[in-house]
Amino acid sequence: MDRKRIALVATGGTIDKTYDELRGVLVNDLSNLDVMLAQLELHGVVLTRVPLMNKDSLDMTPEDHTLIAKTAGVMAESHDGVVVVHGTDRLSITGERIVELDPEPPSPIVLTGAMRPFQLRNTDAMQNLTEALLAVQIAPPGVYVAMHNRLLRFPGVVKDRARGTFVRAEEAE
Repeated sequence: MDRKRIALVATGGTIDKTYDELRGVLVNDLSNLDVMLAQLELHGVVLTRVPLMNKDSLDMTPEDHTLIAKTAGVMAESHDGVVVVHGTDRLSITGERIVELDPEPPSPIVLTGAMRPFQLRNTDAMQNLTEALLAVQIAPPGVYVAMHNRLLRFPGVVKDRARGTFVRAEEAE
């Protein structure tokens, strides 16, 4: 059986937020990704975890977006696919930055995140991570976002705040 080599680049975001009971807020202090991955059956996949940063995307700088884009590009050269776990508020900026640096990466790069943290009962985190891990194995080379049962290719993908998901720019409300 062929094993797919997938790099998983962790950058933080809502998907990875935990509740700080002392301050009463959700924060990016610890990672939930290992807990999430342990719940999945990933036969035929070898994951390389790349813990790049743990930030809310609203706190990301242009340098952070470039670092994520360059890291994804390097990982795409040595892996069969790359999943970037990212905050949704600025995910589109990173997706566009990856395309600027490498419009046709050698393997698919799929960004994903969550509108609601993994620790919440009504989270979309597991669905989106699972979709991204499948999409990165079957999509052709390119840069995508996988969320809410959709796989959209960059450029031209935006967060539609009214709908709480990602859409093509021409579909945004």
